[in-house]
Amino acid sequence: METPLLSLSGISKSYGQVRANQDIDLSVAPRSIHAILGENGAGKSTLMKLIYGVEQPDEGSMAWNGQPITLASPAVARRQGIGMVFQHFSLFETLTVVENIQLVMSGTKSALAERMRALGQEFGLEVDPFAHVHALSVGERQRVEIIRCLMTDPKLLILDEPTSVLPPQAVTRLFETLRRLRDGGVSILLISHKLEEIQAICDRATILRAGRVTGHLDPRDHDEHTLARMMIGRDIPEPVPAEPVDEGDKQLELIGLDYAPEDPFGVSLERITLSVRGGEILGIAGISGNGQAELAALISGETRLKTPDRIFMMGQDVGQMSVSARRRLGFAFVPEERLGRGAVPELSLSLNGILTAHRHGLVRKGMINRKSAEGFARACIAEYDVRTPGPEAEAGALSGGNLQKFIVGREIMLHPKLLFVAQPTWGVDIGAATAIRQRLIELRNAGMAILVISEELEELFQLTDHIQVLHHGRLSPPLVTRDTRPEDVGRYMIGSETGKRAS
Repeated sequence: METPLLSLSGISKSYGQVRANQDIDLSVAPRSIHAILGENGAGKSTLMKLIYGVEQPDEGSMAWNGQPITLASPAVARRQGIGMVFQHFSLFETLTVVENIQLVMSGTKSALAERMRALGQEFGLEVDPFAHVHALSVGERQRVEIIRCLMTDPKLLILDEPTSVLPPQAVTRLFETLRRLRDGGVSILLISHKLEEIQAICDRATILRAGRVTGHLDPRDHDEHTLARMMIGRDIPEPVPAEPVDEGDKQLELIGLDYAPEDPFGVSLERITLSVRGGEILGIAGISGNGQAELAALISGETRLKTPDRIFMMGQDVGQMSVSARRRLGFAFVPEERLGRGAVPELSLSLNGILTAHRHGLVRKGMINRKSAEGFARACIAEYDVRTPGPEAEAGALSGGNLQKFIVGREIMLHPKLLFVAQPTWGVDIGAATAIRQRLIELRNAGMAILVISEELEELFQLTDHIQVLHHGRLSPPLVTRDTRPEDVGRYMIGSETGKRAS
């Protein structure tokens, strides 16, 4: 029998009273693509951090090529040939892309940049080596993380939700890359909530539930429904479809919006026109880095216009209004960047609730009403099935999916007239993603106006009434979702349909 590349025996890890991993046994074979499956909070990311040396186990042992090993730090793991792409990125925002690469690889900037460009072209992960990280979208940062990892020539590559912000074309090319790496002798540990991806590329899978291993299997021998039930321990309810709703008032309208960002690496927006009515979900599709971040900042109020009469909410010109003023009108926003924009990692869930819900009785006469803040957080945790010890848990201690559920729940609990959600189910397990999408449809059926930016076409086709595509800062005409095919959207995403119209 072939010696496993990596084997774990009795691995356990606790954070206070929370048992993240309990008696984990795992073997990763050479030249395999091995999935780690489980719902949010099952302990997947913690286990990967133990393998990469970010955290140390409380109990248990590891072996590398049959020899005992202690992975005391990521540097030790990298020297052994273990590389990891995190779900939450580990890039320094004030440095350029190539400067981030230099932190883990030797070589001149020009040589590293040339290798980056070659890898980017080969694997569909193009990014400017000399762009500052703070100016990159989430999807572009994901590309940097993957390229940086591939440049170290790993023997074991750990990928935590690598496709969560990649367009379909890039996912296909990434999988081709992973298969070539496997055939070349690299083993891959893959965390993904997209079960169709697991079945397409993985030859083994280990299922975690509540920090324990509940099974090892070949995912190709089971359908998605069976895998989902094994992951979450229950059947996933069928979504309730959108109901016909009387056309409501325009709650958001952008009229011929032009915007040139000060950031030289930003994307200019040209003649952006859209509207969202009560009882409607409008989806914005597009490959990451085509102006989504700039559009979101303008709508949310993080960036204000210098000229009026371009952005209207609830019938009022808000282009020069602050974030708070827009929220007072009945606007709520879920940003794509959970940590830093959606929540403050070091603050408790109770205090993170206050960030946007302070006007709902959580602050009185300038003082925090701790009882109300705790009650609000508890209600959000219960209503949206956030797996956490309680409202005093720090936001940064939650898994990505559980933090997303809390942020989405917090904004919905504000009862807005207009809800703007960017990447609503990024990194969220199949059960939670279904619940979030179902809740958005229920709100739409109740008359709320909802704008969704998502790079997952399947999600947009499930949720929306209309779809518009953002490409190079330009927005396509609205497409009626039920009369549109994915390939129609795909043509706008790569610019072929836009070019045809322009000619």
